[in-house]
Amino acid sequence: MNLLSMTRLISAGALSGAMSTCAAAPAADLTVFNGQPGAHWRVLVADPQGRVAYQGQAVQVPKGATAQQPASVVGARPARRQARGGVDGGAGADAGAGAPGEADAVSLHFRDTWYAALRFESPVPLDLGPWLARGQLVLDIQVAEMAQGGLHIGLSCGEHCGRRLNQVLPSRALAGRGWQTLAFPLHCFVRQGDDWRGATPAVTLDGNGAGEVAVARVRLSAAPVPGLAAQPCISAEAQTVTPEPLNQAWSLGWWLPRHQQKLAEARAMLAAGRGPQLVMIGDSITQSWEDTGRGPWNRHLAPLGALNLGFGGDKTENVLWRLQNGALDGLNPRVVTLLIGTNNTGDRMDHAAATAAGVARVLQEIRQRLPAARVLLLAILPREARPDAAMRQRNEQINALIERLADGRQVHFLNVNSALTNPDGTLSTELLPDLLHLSERGYALWAERLLPVLRTLMAP
Repeated sequence: MNLLSMTRLISAGALSGAMSTCAAAPAADLTVFNGQPGAHWRVLVADPQGRVAYQGQAVQVPKGATAQQPASVVGARPARRQARGGVDGGAGADAGAGAPGEADAVSLHFRDTWYAALRFESPVPLDLGPWLARGQLVLDIQVAEMAQGGLHIGLSCGEHCGRRLNQVLPSRALAGRGWQTLAFPLHCFVRQGDDWRGATPAVTLDGNGAGEVAVARVRLSAAPVPGLAAQPCISAEAQTVTPEPLNQAWSLGWWLPRHQQKLAEARAMLAAGRGPQLVMIGDSITQSWEDTGRGPWNRHLAPLGALNLGFGGDKTENVLWRLQNGALDGLNPRVVTLLIGTNNTGDRMDHAAATAAGVARVLQEIRQRLPAARVLLLAILPREARPDAAMRQRNEQINALIERLADGRQVHFLNVNSALTNPDGTLSTELLPDLLHLSERGYALWAERLLPVLRTLMAP
């Protein structure tokens, strides 16, 4: 089976059944939050280590005994919508707004944090299956500050069920524009295999960095709201194969500049008559050959004429964007290595077939642009301490799928994961101190396993 056929097969498997729980939408809307905590869904405020209930008064998530982010602040306070044109708590109200001075909204504020969330939890299980075809998540939102942060909006149906939508750039564009009403089609939150029948759903607004955002009138609409344009989205399965830059609050300042820097680095190597013979493509694990792994890189890989195209945080769609925007232009390496997919798991818990489809699409792009190069596809490295951990198992499922992409001629597969784990399958913290990224010793061991294969593939 050729690479294109494999891509189509994996994509078809990822897409099948994605809307299997859809049925005719019910007639009534469902109120999630109307400014009165406890009247509808429970409201929680959370950071990476804790959570606290919001009950209509200002709260702040307390610090644990060993705070991971000592300088972070995450809290919520009452807010209100005012008569149209007002400023107190935001502008633009309607019949659903509270009386002057009455809190009918809640404001989330955060700084110096990787995660801050408002979470609206249903008090009882609900069957949202009938809502998915035509229903919408509708909310009023006012972004006071988001220059150093970004938002995601999610609807979940349990652990690893449902989806978060990246609203980093849209939330920044809303800053200072007063109250806005947004509608998100519920099918945007559906992933293959999700079971929305009898789930205890939750609506989340989560951000990182620094920002402040208020929300009011959160509801599930049974049908599209007349006159209100729905926010665009792509399916979870299509996202892994749809090229886009890495648009996260923490990446916006460096990701595109690094892309330009790498284009210049490749041009300089070509101008010096030493075009890269080895191109290594990946995420932070590849990028960190430049810092944690610098010693093994200089000893073993730099002499091979290597170019590092690893970008921290990248998923399959981000690598695809880079390849389509010049990353390989003018190059003629003998070998390309590809290690990608762990962030698809870690950030979104993408289904294995969807991530594998993204890897297959990246491989297809490499082969089209560098038909003479051999590709060494690397198994996604293990993560989390135990072999039965959810993300470890998801990565192993992906590895089982992408191994089939190797043909033994132009595309080869290498799995070094057994060298990074203890005999009982637990991760070695000596090699992966944070249970994800390699130590210098881990890079040295990885280089030892890579070198024989690379030398064979790079031979004329």
